[in-house]
Amino acid sequence: MDEAKLQDFMGKLVGDMGAAATLANVILGDELGLYRAMADSQPVTPQALAQKTGCHPRLVREWLNAQAASGYMRHDNGTFLLPEEHALALAIEDSPVYMAGGAAVVAALFHDKDKLVSAMRGDGGLAWGDHHPCMFSGTERFFRPGYRTFLVAEWLPALEGVVSKLEKGAKVADIGCGHGASTLVMAQAFPASRFVGYDYHAPSILTARERAKEAGLEQHVAFEQATAKDYPGHDHDLVCFFDCLHDMGDPVGAARHAYHALKDDGTVMLVEPYAEDTLDGNINPVGRLFYAASTFICTPNSLSQEVGLGLGAQAGQARLRAVFEEAGFKQFRRATQTPFNLILEARK
Repeated sequence: MDEAKLQDFMGKLVGDMGAAATLANVILGDELGLYRAMADSQPVTPQALAQKTGCHPRLVREWLNAQAASGYMRHDNGTFLLPEEHALALAIEDSPVYMAGGAAVVAALFHDKDKLVSAMRGDGGLAWGDHHPCMFSGTERFFRPGYRTFLVAEWLPALEGVVSKLEKGAKVADIGCGHGASTLVMAQAFPASRFVGYDYHAPSILTARERAKEAGLEQHVAFEQATAKDYPGHDHDLVCFFDCLHDMGDPVGAARHAYHALKDDGTVMLVEPYAEDTLDGNINPVGRLFYAASTFICTPNSLSQEVGLGLGAQAGQARLRAVFEEAGFKQFRRATQTPFNLILEARK
């Protein structure tokens, strides 16, 4: 045994355990408004922060100590400061790099551990709707900043001729819409078009309808319960799959239904987690996050459904191309990308 290698690995493991515990503290800080109370990046004492947020001062001090030890905050002579750059990720929900809200997804993994144990010892299936409720809200908050930042400004313009159709008035289906974050971003930007979000998870559809009402977009956006293989219509200009196709039991069937749902000159926009085509290409921090999440969420959800293809969150462009070619599409290309997403275009 190599003692140095053992010590290196033990150091990594301790770091990972500390990161997991810190993420629980991130969820705490987000829910209690502690980060938001420090978003001005001004020094504050534990007592002052406790008074501002209505929290117990001794626990606030311990939480701040943990934040400082993790490098999330600066500490100086009894005061704590959330740097401006860190506030963008932890305190400001409109920021394109806001991450704190998505930490609830990780909380759901721990809540659902026993369910995953049963799945691994059984048929592998754990349906999306069987997760802890914080999975659904956390997923919305994890993906929403990226949709707000990139969807209208970069992703849609990267598709051939789609923006001009949306500006004139197009029919759009958003498949696997969840709480409707992506649907509402598009609807806000293109009031001449008609958008319908579809999801098989009834509670998510109810939440999406509430979001549409809050945004005042009910006149040209609707949310309906349907699967990726039975939503209506054969005259769509655009069919979207945002971070959901790989979760489906039968992605080929979903792509084939989209083929028939489109006009002859219609487009599929497929947004998937960024991945290379091999495991070696995905051994990096992003791949680590997505493989870990896929073990609990994406792959068992697929295995719980018919066909159960189990693409996983790191399917990669080559496998996704094969799915769409099998479904009948002749054109498939990478339109653009971000560090977290592949944006792919499919046409007949």
